[in-house]
Amino acid sequence: MPISVGDKIPDVSIKTVGPDGPEDTSTQEVFAGKRVVLFGVPGAFTPGCSNTHMPGFVIKADKVLEKADTLACMAVNDAFVMRAWQKDQNAQAILMLADGNAELARALGMEKDASGAGMGIRSLRFALIAEDGVVSYVGIDTERGVVDKSSVDTVLAHLKN
Repeated sequence: MPISVGDKIPDVSIKTVGPDGPEDTSTQEVFAGKRVVLFGVPGAFTPGCSNTHMPGFVIKADKVLEKADTLACMAVNDAFVMRAWQKDQNAQAILMLADGNAELARALGMEKDASGAGMGIRSLRFALIAEDGVVSYVGIDTERGVVDKSSVDTVLAHLKN
């Protein structure tokens, strides 16, 4: 069951993209005491994620960060892939969260089995807003190629001052 409004973000170990390589952190560290926008994608460098989902957040990162403390992206990829994707997408304003073992995707109830396409366990396409670790908005896109409930414009419409 996917995480819902009013639920607390589960505390999960995760990797970030640091200047010297992967760094350990936890969702507790990312979310505690902050307003965080997190969007999840099925995979770095995949067409919908690279051509539609990420670019919207890159273009409007400043607008999101006017109303949120952190803008983060997670994918079931390793930190090296996430760093390369961050550079490729010019996404330096976005905290990249590498969920290589799909532990965060599972804890959020956002995992999907993409084994049929040779991609293993991945994340659903989603976005959420959390205030001090408590979800105040969650939007999940389940139709292939559709970025609607998880788009930057939808997130901005739900971000309150």
